[in-house]
Amino acid sequence: MKKKERQQKIVDEVSISRKVSSNFLSEKLNVSEDTIRRDIKELDKKGLLTKVHGGAMSTIQKLYHYNEDVIYKREEKVLIAKKAITLIEDGMAIIISGGTTNLMLAKLLPKKLKATVYTYSLPIAMQLVEHQFVDTIFIGGKIHRNSMVTTGIDVIQYLSNVRANLCFIGVSGFSLEQGITGEGYEVALVKKAMIKASERIIYLATSNKLNLRLNFDICGIKEIDTAITDLDPQDPLLEAYVEAGVQLI
Repeated sequence: MKKKERQQKIVDEVSISRKVSSNFLSEKLNVSEDTIRRDIKELDKKGLLTKVHGGAMSTIQKLYHYNEDVIYKREEKVLIAKKAITLIEDGMAIIISGGTTNLMLAKLLPKKLKATVYTYSLPIAMQLVEHQFVDTIFIGGKIHRNSMVTTGIDVIQYLSNVRANLCFIGVSGFSLEQGITGEGYEVALVKKAMIKASERIIYLATSNKLNLRLNFDICGIKEIDTAITDLDPQDPLLEAYVEAGVQLI
């Protein structure tokens, strides 16, 4: 493994876990701890992480209450986030909805990415502070304590004046019959506004969300352009969605 690739993997691990040990990185990347320590020292000087005794940690402290250690289907969400990143280019205006899959996307955005990101998710906004070239715009409104996102007419009105290149929507339910659905009425309204404000919509869904129908419609199956799951696009579970015209990554 080349040095540049190895150091990027170190940055990714720190972004995901916030703090990692040199021993863990040594075993995972199959290199000596001395090599890892040298990499961490270089990355610390570049401001990409913070060198601490025995390893490295994220460049900012956790400023909000969010238990990231119990993220459900963590590895699947990392895979989805890495697929999503391939669609992003410098200079884009991007909307990111809430949820832990999108939080993982925010964590793994390239540190040198130059973009403007709009979000109504407080955890995601705080995560984006680590990306010094990303202009983060947090859309204010009434905060839902459980999901830590804002809703209400102020959020919808703000989005009506936004024009984004990409929108990443976290999916709660995804079915052939109803398309994308959600659990909450107010959040569903905000997601509809995000869709209207964007040129291209990318739906992020772990495989457990497939064939799941919830109470509130967000968009129909014919309106879905691109969806990213943790499955291979050729997986038999996705065959019906491909036949329905959904582009899968």
